[in-house]
Amino acid sequence: MRHVFIVGKRVITQLRHDKRLLAISLVGPLLIMYFLKIFLDGLNVAALTARYVIPFTAFIVHFLAFLLCAIVLVQERTGGTMERMFIAGFRRSEVIGGYIVGYFGLATLQAAVVLTETLWLFQLDYEAATLFNLFLVFWILAVVSVLLGIFISTFARREAHIFPFIPLVILPEMFLSGMLVDGDKLPVWGQWLGRLSPLHYANNAVQELIKGGVGLETIGRDLVILAAYAVVLLLVASRTLAEA
Repeated sequence: MRHVFIVGKRVITQLRHDKRLLAISLVGPLLIMYFLKIFLDGLNVAALTARYVIPFTAFIVHFLAFLLCAIVLVQERTGGTMERMFIAGFRRSEVIGGYIVGYFGLATLQAAVVLTETLWLFQLDYEAATLFNLFLVFWILAVVSVLLGIFISTFARREAHIFPFIPLVILPEMFLSGMLVDGDKLPVWGQWLGRLSPLHYANNAVQELIKGGVGLETIGRDLVILAAYAVVLLLVASRTLAEA
């Protein structure tokens, strides 16, 4: 565990000094949500705002956490940082655990900032329990996204190799998760593919929460599945990194 915290501390220190990465992680989502506000105001669809805005906010957190983590991990490998850690006796599971610890803080901050701006910008009002549960969904999804980024980074030799995974993995999630169109309106093959996406279960939980009057017992199944995604991605990433 000592090595895990050493790597985690190094990642946190690196993030604190990388102003550009922090700006992209925190300011980027805020600008995207502001542009979404302008777009929806132009369409005059206030009645549907919550139905689409909160799930889209979850998608932004998912997308950016995945992309930034994957790019940084590739930079670490190409820069020789990982190789030096392995030479120093760090096990691969400890390296991955350290990166997870380091990025947990960024994922938590990102989820809190984006959700807060969305509620303020679109004047959405929810009970404290609902807000907590929404944040919990966002946070678990961000953790899954970080682990997905770690996993995908093992297949890339340069930063540019990450970008083909966006149309292959991330964009199909948006269309098949039920975020834009209710899942039962998709073709059967689309529904099955959608169920393979962590965003599908995050969207299910969000849709239940914004309806009001539900608690953790209602969205518990979706949260458990998201947590299972995190565990599976952690195990798979450890194995693929060992083979990289």
